[in-house]
Amino acid sequence: MIRRVAWLECFSAFAGFGDERKLKDNPMEDNLMKARKQSGFTLVEIAMVLVLVGLLLGGILKGQQLINSAKVRNMADQNSGIQAAYYGFIDRYRQVPGDMLPTLACSAITSSVDPSCGGTPTIGGNQNGRVDQWEEAGALWAHLAHARFLNGSYAGNTATAAQYETGVLTGQVPGNAFQQPILLGFTDDYDDGGATAGSTVRLGYVFGAGVTPTLLRELDTKLDDGDPGSGVVRGTVSTAKTGEAAVSGDDFGAGRAGSEVVLWSSAAGADCINNADATGSSWNVDSDNTRCNALFLY
Repeated sequence: MIRRVAWLECFSAFAGFGDERKLKDNPMEDNLMKARKQSGFTLVEIAMVLVLVGLLLGGILKGQQLINSAKVRNMADQNSGIQAAYYGFIDRYRQVPGDMLPTLACSAITSSVDPSCGGTPTIGGNQNGRVDQWEEAGALWAHLAHARFLNGSYAGNTATAAQYETGVLTGQVPGNAFQQPILLGFTDDYDDGGATAGSTVRLGYVFGAGVTPTLLRELDTKLDDGDPGSGVVRGTVSTAKTGEAAVSGDDFGAGRAGSEVVLWSSAAGADCINNADATGSSWNVDSDNTRCNALFLY
């Protein structure tokens, strides 16, 4: 009995040795068995990954959309606040802010409106009833701020277009959501929509550059009709109107010789407006030009 058990153990060992030897003699079969032991991604796992990627992309796009909408809302609210401040100033002082004589501003508003109030002040205008010069455009913000119609403090010292365009960085004028200078004044530098008489000189609030046509269309749709050539929201032009110089003079967009086109609607890059100053104009939403601009006609 003992011999029989020993013989069976020897046979089993011999048989096992044969199997092991068989595996060693067949490397392809050995690799196949190892490959079967390795696990990959299942269809369910891949589907879950794709769903997560989709959710992440959707969240990013939705977040960007919310940011853009917030900027558009900020621009619209800024216009409303400035419009109220402008007419509030006129109601209180019976003068146009920015156009008020510098000496009158010192006595009526406050002596801190101009560092030179004790001598020969310069922060003000010529009292012609409209803001149509760069120095008046800057003085407007100083008058509104010191009269407490606007938050902030602005020096308003902008004798030239170059000084005005850099005025946000130097504390002369306020900026929009993109830290580009805004402007309130009389101008005809806007899309006339193909009107026979062209655009007329009107009081308008310039939203400032740094904006794409897509955002401007959203702003136009929110406040008006979505058409840059009609309604109260108009696209600004990048070329001088008849009688204006592209870059020269103390005036801006006043429709007369020596006046300068309101800048910041860049002629470089893709057009901001399709078919500008003609019938059927539209915002060029395919453009990524960030030097586009618009104004709100009061």
